Parts: sequence; C-alpha cells; structure tokens
Amino acid sequence: MKKYTIQKSPFIVPTNDGKSIKEHFGQATDGNSKISVAHMIAPPGWSEPQQRPEFEEYTLILKGKKEFTIDGKKVILNAGESIKIEKHVTVKYANPFDQPCEYIAICLPAFTIEKAHRED
Repeated sequence: MKKYTIQKSPFIVPTNDGKSIKEHFGQATDGNSKISVAHMIAPPGWSEPQQRPEFEEYTLILKGKKEFTIDGKKVILNAGESIKIEKHVTVKYANPFDQPCEYIAICLPAFTIEKAHRED
C-alpha cells in the first residue's frame, strides 16, 4: 500500500482569461473524484461567470485579495483569510483589484467544469 504521494508536476489547466491554475490533486491530475486541490493566481481585473456548483469549495488567500459574490452579497477576503462556500450556492469569483490574487482552492467532491454549472 502506498503511504504518500508527492506532487512535483501538477496539471496546468489551460485558460484564456489570464488565470493560472495548477491542479495538484483531482480529476485532471490523478483521476481523484473525491477532492481537488489547486494553486491559483487570478490577475488584476479577472472574473468568471456566476456558478452554482455541486461541490463545497474552500479558498485560502495567500497573497492579495479576492472578491466573492455569494447569493448577491459581496465578500472580500485578504491574504491569510479563508472561506468555505457550501455546494448549491450561487457564487461569482473576481479580482477587481490592482494586484494579483494567489490562493489555494479545495473542492469536495473534486472540481469538474460540468459540476460547476457556470452561467454563459
């Protein structure tokens, strides 16, 4: 039985919005559907469509700050702060600030674009 796994080459998720996504564990990296762990950097001015995911999402801000609009209410997190957003909650993620936001995102079960239910 394998006792641990060290991830030295995370899956780099292709994006067209300037956001850096490196999935360390999850569907794209190791086929794990139970959890995904990703290191992300959202550039200044970045945002993505509103979504209503089928997974819980935990976010830990490492540098900068990030804006969350949760069921219409704006919440801003700074470096060192974290948040858990329950599944089936409408949320929009953005970085309207003038500096990049670096953070770790953990999804239970693992993130998939199909389970995110993003609006067009």
